[in-house]
Amino acid sequence: MTGMRTISIVSLLGTMSQVRRQALFSQDPARAAPWIYAVAVEGVPQAQVSYGRLLLEGTGVDKDAVAALYWFQRAAGQGDTDGLNMVGRCYDNGWGTPENPAMAAEYYVRAAADGHDWAQYNLGHLYLNGRGVARDAAKAYELYRRAADQGHERAMNLVGRCTEEGWGTSRDPIAAAEWYRRSAYAGYFRGQYNWATVLLNSGHTEEAAIWLERAAAGGTPQVRRNALALANELACSYIFHRS
Repeated sequence: MTGMRTISIVSLLGTMSQVRRQALFSQDPARAAPWIYAVAVEGVPQAQVSYGRLLLEGTGVDKDAVAALYWFQRAAGQGDTDGLNMVGRCYDNGWGTPENPAMAAEYYVRAAADGHDWAQYNLGHLYLNGRGVARDAAKAYELYRRAADQGHERAMNLVGRCTEEGWGTSRDPIAAAEWYRRSAYAGYFRGQYNWATVLLNSGHTEEAAIWLERAAAGGTPQVRRNALALANELACSYIFHRS
């Protein structure tokens, strides 16, 4: 039909209220995926990253790491920091492409320079372990600290670890304990476990048991085993001293 004005998906979404848009994209992933794809095709980097994540995880769509990387690269090509970080993660972990930590570092550097906390955290790992870059514990600490200062709970835990061990910074157990506490209260299970050990070593066994329980509930299988084993030791010690 001649004279009909074509309305893009982006324009259509722009007419919706924020509540309606959130309801649209928060529905069942299989139903939301076509909408996210449509917006990604329109060139919106946030949608491109979101669709890439769906593909990477196989949520609402068939799992396809190669396609995920394609969408992350499209977002990264527009300078989107989430896209840059996710391309970095693909090269870092070998998702949809051969593992290439040096290439991962290049993408992380670009996103980290723009203040992206996850990129700073991920780049910190490369420097701490010397993967794709020359090993530099001081640089790793600096990156973890930049992310932690933005509220990144995992980075807070690693600032604590660096400060406890003297990796790239002066050893300071008091400062380390405070970073573990902040990570724990932010909800990170490793921070919760480390904060529990600080409490345990300072004699606050009841509070330590609470944090061990939280770490076990949200942690990896290994952290869960460690936390439960330590909690059982606390319980046995309590019974022994009470008998």
